[in-house]
Amino acid sequence: MSLPDREKTELRRLLRRVALAGLLGSLALASACTVRPLYSSAPSSTGSTGSANAELASIAIKPVNTRFGQQVRNNLIFGFGRGAGEPASPVYSLYLGVGEAVESSALVQVGTDEDEPTAGSVTLTATYTLSDAKTGAKIASGRRSITSSFDRPRQEFAAYRAQIDAENRAARELAEALQLSIAQDLVRHGKAG
Repeated sequence: MSLPDREKTELRRLLRRVALAGLLGSLALASACTVRPLYSSAPSSTGSTGSANAELASIAIKPVNTRFGQQVRNNLIFGFGRGAGEPASPVYSLYLGVGEAVESSALVQVGTDEDEPTAGSVTLTATYTLSDAKTGAKIASGRRSITSSFDRPRQEFAAYRAQIDAENRAARELAEALQLSIAQDLVRHGKAG
């Protein structure tokens, strides 16, 4: 065996040892993870046996005063109760505030001199406060935003309808984001799973 071959052999052994050490280190890190599904009904490491689904179904949502806010509220009620509606005796109260911003996104006119917007976006922003229904103690609060784009045709009613459809899409997506956020808040505070 020549000297360069001996160095190559030693280098290969060293690389194998480094690769084996890296593999063992990554296995040690992976075995330390304790991940479980958010909506699982199995007992958690904190000892809580309530599922996130049951906790979400026990939330009453306070009324809101805008059309798009009501859309978010209706989607949340459907999502929390899995289609069963609001709870008869709620454990939690959710105060919901929903704001809207409508913007023109693009000015693209083909064959005309007019500067009418041809695309727009609707941004719905919700702030929420989750509290205990009996004591009124604040459990969690947060803020989420969703943007939905829409085309703005030249016809006035078609443009209005496109904006309403974008609001409805944004309300549906915002309700899903809020549902996930509130479920995470309940788990984080030891109220569920």
